Amino acid sequence: MATDQFKRYLREKSDVTEADLNVIMSACQVKRLRRKQYLLQDGDIWKFHCFVAKGCLRTYTVDLAGNEHIIYFAIENWWAGDRESLTTGRPSIFNIDALEDSEVILISDANFERICSEIPSFKNMVNGILQKSFLVAQRRIHTYISLTAEEKYLQFLETSPHLNTRVPQSMIASYLGITRETLSRIRRQTVKKN
Repeated sequence: MATDQFKRYLREKSDVTEADLNVIMSACQVKRLRRKQYLLQDGDIWKFHCFVAKGCLRTYTVDLAGNEHIIYFAIENWWAGDRESLTTGRPSIFNIDALEDSEVILISDANFERICSEIPSFKNMVNGILQKSFLVAQRRIHTYISLTAEEKYLQFLETSPHLNTRVPQSMIASYLGITRETLSRIRRQTVKKN
Protein backbone atom coordinates (compact mmCIF):
# COMPACT_ATOMS: atom_id res chain seq x y z
CA MET A 1 0.00 0.00 0.00
CA ALA A 2 1.36 3.42 -1.01
CA THR A 3 0.83 5.09 2.36
CA ASP A 4 2.61 2.27 4.21
CA GLN A 5 5.59 2.59 1.84
CA PHE A 6 5.70 6.36 2.41
CA LYS A 7 5.57 5.91 6.20
CA ARG A 8 8.46 3.41 6.06
CA TYR A 9 10.45 5.88 3.95
CA LEU A 10 9.78 8.76 6.36
CA ARG A 11 10.76 6.67 9.40
CA GLU A 12 13.98 5.61 7.66
CA LYS A 13 14.97 9.05 6.37
CA SER A 14 13.92 11.30 9.27
CA ASP A 15 13.19 11.37 12.98
CA VAL A 16 9.42 11.82 12.63
CA THR A 17 7.17 10.86 15.53
CA GLU A 18 3.84 9.07 15.19
CA ALA A 19 2.13 12.45 15.70
CA ASP A 20 4.27 13.90 12.89
CA LEU A 21 3.32 10.99 10.64
CA ASN A 22 -0.37 11.65 11.29
CA VAL A 23 0.04 15.29 10.25
CA ILE A 24 1.97 14.32 7.12
CA MET A 25 -0.39 11.52 6.10
CA SER A 26 -3.44 13.76 6.49
CA ALA A 27 -2.00 15.91 3.66
CA CYS A 28 -1.32 12.97 1.32
CA GLN A 29 -3.32 11.96 -1.70
CA VAL A 30 -2.68 8.55 -3.30
CA LYS A 31 -2.79 8.42 -7.09
CA ARG A 32 -2.61 5.23 -9.12
CA LEU A 33 -1.24 5.41 -12.64
CA ARG A 34 -1.62 2.80 -15.34
CA ARG A 35 1.35 2.10 -17.59
CA LYS A 36 1.69 4.98 -20.10
CA GLN A 37 -0.68 7.23 -18.10
CA TYR A 38 0.42 10.84 -17.65
CA LEU A 39 1.05 12.41 -14.27
CA LEU A 40 1.97 15.73 -15.91
CA GLN A 41 1.70 16.95 -19.49
CA ASP A 42 3.65 19.67 -21.24
CA GLY A 43 1.75 22.96 -20.81
CA ASP A 44 0.14 22.08 -17.46
CA ILE A 45 1.20 23.74 -14.21
CA TRP A 46 2.72 21.36 -11.65
CA LYS A 47 1.35 21.94 -8.13
CA PHE A 48 2.53 18.96 -6.08
CA HIS A 49 5.39 17.20 -4.40
CA CYS A 50 5.32 13.59 -5.60
CA PHE A 51 6.74 10.52 -3.88
CA VAL A 52 6.90 7.29 -5.90
CA ALA A 53 5.65 4.45 -3.70
CA LYS A 54 5.48 1.82 -6.45
CA GLY A 55 6.47 1.66 -10.11
CA CYS A 56 8.63 3.72 -12.42
CA LEU A 57 8.05 7.19 -13.91
CA ARG A 58 9.98 9.13 -16.50
CA THR A 59 10.27 12.88 -17.03
CA TYR A 60 10.89 13.97 -20.61
CA THR A 61 10.39 16.54 -23.35
CA VAL A 62 9.47 16.05 -26.98
CA ASP A 63 11.23 18.17 -29.61
CA LEU A 64 9.69 19.54 -32.82
CA ALA A 65 10.78 16.44 -34.73
CA GLY A 66 8.93 14.23 -32.25
CA ASN A 67 12.06 12.90 -30.52
CA GLU A 68 11.84 12.24 -26.80
CA HIS A 69 14.55 13.53 -24.48
CA ILE A 70 14.39 11.80 -21.09
CA ILE A 71 15.90 13.75 -18.23
CA TYR A 72 14.89 11.67 -15.23
CA PHE A 73 13.59 8.30 -14.10
CA ALA A 74 11.94 7.87 -10.69
CA ILE A 75 11.38 4.50 -9.04
CA GLU A 76 10.24 3.45 -5.57
CA ASN A 77 11.34 5.82 -2.79
CA TRP A 78 12.32 8.56 -5.22
CA TRP A 79 10.61 11.89 -5.82
CA ALA A 80 9.29 13.22 -9.14
CA GLY A 81 7.84 16.44 -10.48
CA ASP A 82 8.73 19.72 -12.13
CA ARG A 83 10.36 21.99 -9.58
CA GLU A 84 10.53 24.96 -11.96
CA SER A 85 6.81 24.89 -12.72
CA LEU A 86 6.04 24.35 -9.02
CA THR A 87 8.08 27.33 -7.82
CA THR A 88 7.29 29.76 -10.66
CA GLY A 89 3.70 28.81 -11.47
CA ARG A 90 4.60 28.70 -15.17
CA PRO A 91 3.43 25.90 -17.46
CA SER A 92 5.73 22.90 -17.51
CA ILE A 93 7.85 21.99 -20.51
CA PHE A 94 7.93 18.37 -19.31
CA ASN A 95 5.80 15.27 -19.53
CA ILE A 96 5.82 12.74 -16.72
CA ASP A 97 4.29 9.34 -17.36
CA ALA A 98 4.33 5.86 -15.89
CA LEU A 99 6.52 3.18 -17.45
CA GLU A 100 4.86 0.59 -15.20
CA ASP A 101 1.64 0.52 -13.22
CA SER A 102 2.57 2.92 -10.43
CA GLU A 103 1.35 4.44 -7.19
CA VAL A 104 2.41 7.89 -6.05
CA ILE A 105 1.79 10.08 -3.03
CA LEU A 106 0.91 13.68 -3.90
CA ILE A 107 1.16 16.55 -1.43
CA SER A 108 0.03 20.01 -2.52
CA ASP A 109 2.72 22.68 -2.32
CA ALA A 110 0.81 24.61 0.35
CA ASN A 111 0.50 21.51 2.55
CA PHE A 112 4.13 20.57 1.91
CA GLU A 113 5.33 24.01 3.03
CA ARG A 114 3.08 23.83 6.10
CA ILE A 115 4.51 20.41 7.02
CA CYS A 116 8.07 21.73 6.57
CA SER A 117 7.36 24.64 8.93
CA GLU A 118 5.63 22.45 11.54
CA ILE A 119 7.95 19.41 11.50
CA PRO A 120 11.68 20.28 11.59
CA SER A 121 12.82 16.68 10.96
CA PHE A 122 10.73 16.59 7.76
CA LYS A 123 12.22 19.91 6.64
CA ASN A 124 15.74 18.61 7.33
CA MET A 125 14.98 15.51 5.25
CA VAL A 126 13.68 17.67 2.38
CA ASN A 127 16.76 19.90 2.49
CA GLY A 128 18.98 16.82 2.31
CA ILE A 129 17.03 15.52 -0.69
CA LEU A 130 17.30 18.88 -2.47
CA GLN A 131 21.04 19.04 -1.85
CA LYS A 132 21.54 15.50 -3.14
CA SER A 133 19.37 16.25 -6.18
CA PHE A 134 21.48 19.29 -7.02
CA LEU A 135 24.68 17.23 -6.82
CA VAL A 136 23.19 14.48 -9.01
CA ALA A 137 22.06 17.06 -11.60
CA GLN A 138 25.50 18.66 -11.58
CA ARG A 139 27.16 15.27 -12.11
CA ARG A 140 24.71 14.42 -14.88
CA ILE A 141 25.49 17.65 -16.75
CA HIS A 142 29.20 16.93 -16.45
CA THR A 143 28.67 13.40 -17.74
CA TYR A 144 26.60 14.62 -20.66
CA ILE A 145 29.14 17.17 -21.88
CA SER A 146 32.38 15.40 -20.98
CA LEU A 147 32.13 11.65 -21.51
CA THR A 148 32.05 9.46 -24.57
CA ALA A 149 28.94 7.41 -25.35
CA GLU A 150 30.58 4.28 -23.95
CA GLU A 151 31.67 6.07 -20.76
CA LYS A 152 28.13 7.43 -20.29
CA TYR A 153 26.67 3.94 -20.56
CA LEU A 154 29.22 2.38 -18.22
CA GLN A 155 28.60 5.12 -15.66
CA PHE A 156 24.84 4.56 -16.02
CA LEU A 157 25.34 0.84 -15.30
CA GLU A 158 27.44 1.70 -12.27
CA THR A 159 25.12 4.32 -10.78
CA SER A 160 21.73 2.94 -11.88
CA PRO A 161 21.96 -0.85 -12.32
CA HIS A 162 18.35 -1.20 -11.11
CA LEU A 163 17.11 0.85 -14.07
CA ASN A 164 18.97 -1.15 -16.71
CA THR A 165 16.56 -4.09 -16.34
CA ARG A 166 13.38 -2.05 -15.82
CA VAL A 167 13.64 0.53 -18.59
CA PRO A 168 13.59 -0.17 -22.35
CA GLN A 169 16.97 0.26 -24.03
CA SER A 170 15.57 2.94 -26.36
CA MET A 171 14.71 5.04 -23.29
CA ILE A 172 18.14 4.49 -21.78
CA ALA A 173 19.63 5.74 -25.05
CA SER A 174 17.42 8.84 -24.89
CA TYR A 175 18.42 9.43 -21.26
CA LEU A 176 22.11 9.17 -22.19
CA GLY A 177 21.71 11.43 -25.23
CA ILE A 178 22.84 8.77 -27.70
CA THR A 179 21.12 6.87 -30.50
CA ARG A 180 19.64 3.41 -30.04
CA GLU A 181 22.11 2.08 -32.59
CA THR A 182 25.06 3.48 -30.65
CA LEU A 183 23.75 1.95 -27.44
CA SER A 184 23.29 -1.44 -29.14
CA ARG A 185 26.86 -1.32 -30.44
CA ILE A 186 28.23 -0.36 -27.00
CA ARG A 187 26.25 -3.13 -25.31
CA ARG A 188 27.60 -5.72 -27.79
CA GLN A 189 31.15 -4.50 -27.20
CA THR A 190 30.65 -4.58 -23.42
CA VAL A 191 29.43 -8.18 -23.55
CA LYS A 192 32.44 -9.21 -25.69
CA LYS A 193 34.87 -7.61 -23.20
CA ASN A 194 33.35 -9.58 -20.31
